[in-house]
Amino acid sequence: MSEKIGVMVCGHGSRDGGAVTEFAQVAKGLRKLMPDMPVEYGYLEFATPIIREGLDKLRDQGVTRILAVPGMLFAAGHVKNDIPSVLNTYAAQNDDVTIELGKDLGIDPKVMHAAGARIQQSLDAAGDDVPLDETLLVVVGRGASDPDANGNVAKVMRLLWEGFGFGWGETVYSGVTFPLVEPGLEHVAKLGFKRIIVFPYFLFTGILVDRIYEHTDRVAARYPGIEFIKASYLNDHPQVIETFKERVEQILTGDTAMNCGGCKYRTQVLGFEDQVGLAQESHHHHVEGIGTGAAHSHDHDDDHSHGNGHDHAHHPYPHADHPLGPKTLK
Repeated sequence: MSEKIGVMVCGHGSRDGGAVTEFAQVAKGLRKLMPDMPVEYGYLEFATPIIREGLDKLRDQGVTRILAVPGMLFAAGHVKNDIPSVLNTYAAQNDDVTIELGKDLGIDPKVMHAAGARIQQSLDAAGDDVPLDETLLVVVGRGASDPDANGNVAKVMRLLWEGFGFGWGETVYSGVTFPLVEPGLEHVAKLGFKRIIVFPYFLFTGILVDRIYEHTDRVAARYPGIEFIKASYLNDHPQVIETFKERVEQILTGDTAMNCGGCKYRTQVLGFEDQVGLAQESHHHHVEGIGTGAAHSHDHDDDHSHGNGHDHAHHPYPHADHPLGPKTLK
C-alpha cells in the first residue's frame, strides 16, 4: 500500500469569530503552497473543527501519514503537552495512520520580517515627524506559565528594537505572567519618548488583541502628550505562511527538534524546579468543540481562562500573586 501524506495545522481556538476565520486562512494559504498534499486544520478548544475532526478528514481522504504542525508562535504548554497528547491519543486509536509533530514557528527570520512589515505599516500611517530614536517599541506577548516561551517574546522585542533602531524597547504580556499591558505602558510612558508603538505579537485577532488595544487607549488618554500607535498583529502575512510550509517540510527531513535547553519540563529552571518531568496530558477535553456565538455555552472570561494565573488544571504558576500580573486582561 502506497503512502499518502497529509498536513494538519493544530490551533488553540478562540471564541472570537474573526480569529477562527483568520486561522482558517492559514490552511488555505498552505493548500496553495503545497497543492500535492491535503491540508486540514483543527482547534484544541473554543471552536470547531476540533483537532480530531481535522484528522478524521485527512483519513477520509486516504491519508496514511499525517504531518502535524502547531499553529502557534512559541512552544509553551500547548505545544509541549496539549497538542502531543491529543495527537498521541488519536494515533493510538487509529493504527492505520502515523502522526508526526513538527516545531512551533519560533524565532524565524521570515516571521521577523513579517513582524517588521506590520510595524513599518504603522509607522508609514503615522508619518515621519517623530524620529525613530525618539520612538519606543512595546511588544506584547500572549504570556505563558513557561518562562522559556516568555523569554522568546523578549528576544523578539530586542531583535525588532535593534533592527529598526528605536530609542527604547520593552516587553509586556496579555496575561498569565508579568508585566501586563497597562502597568507596562504606565512604566514606559514615564521614560520621556514622544511616540510609543504597541505591537501585539500575535498570529491572529481575538478577545485578547482587542483588550490590548483597549488598554493602550486607556493609558494614552492619561498621557495626551505622547503619541500612541497600535500596530497590527501578524495575521496571514505571506512570510508567516512560508514559515508554516517550512515547518511541514522539516518533518520530512527529520528537523523537528525544538530547543529544550530552557524547557521547564526537562531542566530545572529557576523558580520552576518542581515541574521537571510532569506528565504529558491535555487539559482541554472539557472545552473541545465549544465554539463561538450561540454554540458557546461554557462560561470563560477570556480565550484561555487564565484569570487566576493558571490554565485549567495546569500546574500552578509560582508568581500568581505578582502585583503587575498575571491575571489575564479584562
